[in-house]
Amino acid sequence: MGEFVRLEIADGIGTIRLDRPPVNALNDQLTAELSAAAQAAEASGEIHAVILYGGQKVFAAGADIKDMAEADYPAMVARSGRLQAALSLVAGIGKPVVAAITGYALGGGLELALAADFRVAGEGARLGQPEILLGVIPGAGGTQRLPRLVGPAKAKDIVFTGRMVKAAEAHAMGLVDLVAPDEWVYQAALDLVRRYAPGPALALRAAKQAIDYGLGLDLATGLEIERVQFAALFGTEDQRAGMRSFLENGPGQATFTGR
Repeated sequence: MGEFVRLEIADGIGTIRLDRPPVNALNDQLTAELSAAAQAAEASGEIHAVILYGGQKVFAAGADIKDMAEADYPAMVARSGRLQAALSLVAGIGKPVVAAITGYALGGGLELALAADFRVAGEGARLGQPEILLGVIPGAGGTQRLPRLVGPAKAKDIVFTGRMVKAAEAHAMGLVDLVAPDEWVYQAALDLVRRYAPGPALALRAAKQAIDYGLGLDLATGLEIERVQFAALFGTEDQRAGMRSFLENGPGQATFTGR
């Protein structure tokens, strides 16, 4: 699709592949291509789940510091807005999304991983928000998505110190969901999303939206979002197929069409 970001499709799984050697630094071009890939993955009827992947050596080691070192306030307002928008497009993909993390996921790289629904990390992976060591703070979700995932105290420790978190600690705190041998990270991510990909696409989208939107709202509003999404699914073919299959064959036997 682009010079630095490709969307590869196989067996219903879309892989958004970062490829900007040596460390997949997030410059403006990569950000724009990431936005396009996320939109394409969202729109494609061929794709039922998505993997974010940077290759066997590194996920993404953050923003391109050379580009930022001499940037002024107006430039960074615009640039951070573009990166936040790109990661919001990734987070808004209405399909299961897993980040397959090898090597480093730092700064904007970790923020990209945080935009996924699940994270699989290699045993040698290192994750962190090192922006404080540069005299700034995370600017693309690190102060917002990270505490929602691991809690405010752990997030503050990671952000305040800028330290790198090893895979085992990241798993213990809930920052990653699964740790695999480094050479098997992509396969582990593939195995994970294959659990969800055959499910009813419209119901999966509704469940993801209800959970994600509800997290930022009061309980009563969240419950109303859930109620509306639940009722709307009774206008789908998958609901009729799923319930008919349950009555005739028992649970877990339905074949869904995504309609």
